Amino acid sequence: MAEIKITGTTRTEFGKGASRRARRDGLVPAVIYGHGEKPQHITLPARELGVALKQSNVLLEILVDGKNELTLPKAIVRHPLKQILEHIDLVTVRRGERVTVSVPVHPTGEHDRDGILEHVNNTIEVEAEATAIPSSLGLNLTGLAAGLSLYAKDVPLPAGVTLISDPMTIVVHLSERSTASEETPVAAAAEAAPAAEAEKKD
Repeated sequence: MAEIKITGTTRTEFGKGASRRARRDGLVPAVIYGHGEKPQHITLPARELGVALKQSNVLLEILVDGKNELTLPKAIVRHPLKQILEHIDLVTVRRGERVTVSVPVHPTGEHDRDGILEHVNNTIEVEAEATAIPSSLGLNLTGLAAGLSLYAKDVPLPAGVTLISDPMTIVVHLSERSTASEETPVAAAAEAAPAAEAEKKD
């Protein structure tokens, strides 16, 4: 998994006004917490943070006041319309520590083209070492027939990674195509023909 270093600055001002000023200056308010330590209120450079967060479960090494904190993003708040980063909560982790995270699942392979693929759950929860969290997991759909599903238990996991989600959590389902839409126009045409003939006679 990716591990990115970012330099933060301790926050001394709080409240909505201070947060707005920070964002105008290209900074994102953040809180680092965990392991029973007192929460640290900091700001992080918005551009660097935005680039880092494009990667799933990115490990952030935050340098603040000469001290390094290894962290994982826990809660990210974005503006509902502009999608600008407004706030982030980070939880401290230690190398070798096992953590529970949600990891994206990316289907691969060719499924039965007579079916319609439904992504029921795009992520599953797993436990892994903080420094060895997979950025994504693959799920091979080859041979999946219409009407069938693949579950969390079907997702191959790397060595050292343990499934936490219910094994029977549906990840993808291949729905059978409905024939109703194909039959309706034919039925409608059949009903319309007698009516058209009646109009001609009138």
